[in-house]
Amino acid sequence: MEKDLQDAHIIGLERMAAWSGLLDQINVFPVADGDTGRNLITTLSPLRELEAGRETTVRRLLLSARGNSGNIAALFFSGLLTADSRHMLPGGVQLGRDRAWQAIGDPVSGTMLDVMDALADILEASPQKKGEEDVTGIINRLQKVVRSTRDRLPKLRDAGVVDSGALGIYIFLEGFLLSLAGQSHRFQPVTDAFSGLLSISSAFNSALEDGFCVDMVLRFNDASQPELEQLSELGESVVVIPHDDVYKVHMHTRNRQGARADIESFCQVLEWSDDDLGTQTSRFKQDHTSGCVHIMTDAAGSISRETAQELGITLLDSYITAGDKSLPETLFHPQVLYKMMRSDIAVSSSQASVFERHQHYESAVNQYPRVLYLCVGSFYTGNYEVALKWKQAHDKEDRFTVIDTGAASGRLATPVMATVRFSTRTDDPDQVVAFARAAVDQCEEYVFLDKLQYLAAGGRLSKSSAFFGDLLHMKPVISPLPQGATKVGVVRNQKAQLDFARSRLQNRFSKEDAPLIMLQYTDNEPWVREEVREAIAKEYPCAEILLHPLSLTSSVHMGPGTWSMAFLPDTSPS
Repeated sequence: MEKDLQDAHIIGLERMAAWSGLLDQINVFPVADGDTGRNLITTLSPLRELEAGRETTVRRLLLSARGNSGNIAALFFSGLLTADSRHMLPGGVQLGRDRAWQAIGDPVSGTMLDVMDALADILEASPQKKGEEDVTGIINRLQKVVRSTRDRLPKLRDAGVVDSGALGIYIFLEGFLLSLAGQSHRFQPVTDAFSGLLSISSAFNSALEDGFCVDMVLRFNDASQPELEQLSELGESVVVIPHDDVYKVHMHTRNRQGARADIESFCQVLEWSDDDLGTQTSRFKQDHTSGCVHIMTDAAGSISRETAQELGITLLDSYITAGDKSLPETLFHPQVLYKMMRSDIAVSSSQASVFERHQHYESAVNQYPRVLYLCVGSFYTGNYEVALKWKQAHDKEDRFTVIDTGAASGRLATPVMATVRFSTRTDDPDQVVAFARAAVDQCEEYVFLDKLQYLAAGGRLSKSSAFFGDLLHMKPVISPLPQGATKVGVVRNQKAQLDFARSRLQNRFSKEDAPLIMLQYTDNEPWVREEVREAIAKEYPCAEILLHPLSLTSSVHMGPGTWSMAFLPDTSPS
């Protein structure tokens, strides 16, 4: 594949990643479960690894596809990626469009299929047009198709929004096409292009759903048509994708266990994942936190994607690579990562590209009047410098405030959550910024490592030190500070870890105090919940104790078995 095509795929993906939160917010069709952005980014992440070869990338796309939108998109890209050069694009788009339509049991217009149709028709009619005016014209025509989706589906019309899947594919294609034209600096803000079509009507009442959204990989002994037809009888929204010797299948079913038992009666289930639609649609209906300042932070702080959605926070992901799997950290399944680490599979973390980070800043500033970015410490990443340079060049109205917190993991997450809450109690953005700075200064965190080998693997400790430390059952305690992680103690077992944590709390608080305490876990959640949380709750009955997974960026360097405690004095109004 030509280099400019590879680059264009990555630009499109990174552009879409920056707006994925908005896609989740307006995702009401076919089910109001708020996961279109998540599903598209999870599905299309293999586009970052096109150098692995087209066949490898297509297989990874199909097997990683999540949800209706992801499975349809994976089929479209399986065709698009047959285009190795610009002149092959019309054929690749047409092939992808045809595959997407053919795989769906009950295809519906008013979705991303319309955008695929429109692009195929445009390129078939004028395949050789390459000028700036022609690219702009193509993008404008695709915009019209996306805008029309609101009136083509009753649920979208009632909600007053465009189809989130159609919008997601449009955002990708805008980035892709402008990159090929050498105009990656000319993006139109999504909020301008679709003004008035990106906020769900207050009169819209989404129904709670029951059942499960299931993605599976199957192998048939004899993939006959009757067996494939059985799948459509077991659920709704069925998408079937044949690839080599397996089938990737997506469906909605009310009876997860019954459907799996039926499927296993006539084929082999190689992979299975499911989302509870009841939980997702209930979460989607909830009122989300809205303060006078929109808070943005890095996922290197221990805030999950679900918590960020609940609090109305924008998260900037780092990337986790383990084996041949590379995903934004909030989309990498923690238990899969820890299993791979315990099996000595190489894992690493990396920052998003500067372009992707810039796109996130632009997305937030275009959606909210004031944005406060509580940035991971500059010792750990270059995010603060990148954000500051972008602000200097683009934030003429001073609506984007950047604070170098000097922190990571829970020492970043705890002030972020306290600041979100405070922002709902004042109308003064400057007070929110001042509160955030104070919270960052007051927060402490202690991280309890199980083994030293992961620090050694990351070059943060000599391998001989790690070997002898593990041999002697030495478990270091570290604290992430602006100057880097500092070792503050060494203990021998979990009981000693808990005693150390309690002693630090005793040095800071009395039993009558009401601090905000965040406990973070890796693959030891039951112990942290049942032993650590219960012990601290007994000693500090007025404390608010949160239980969160440790950020995967931190986990990559600290390893499974790690846990952490961050705390902040009472920040509730007096």
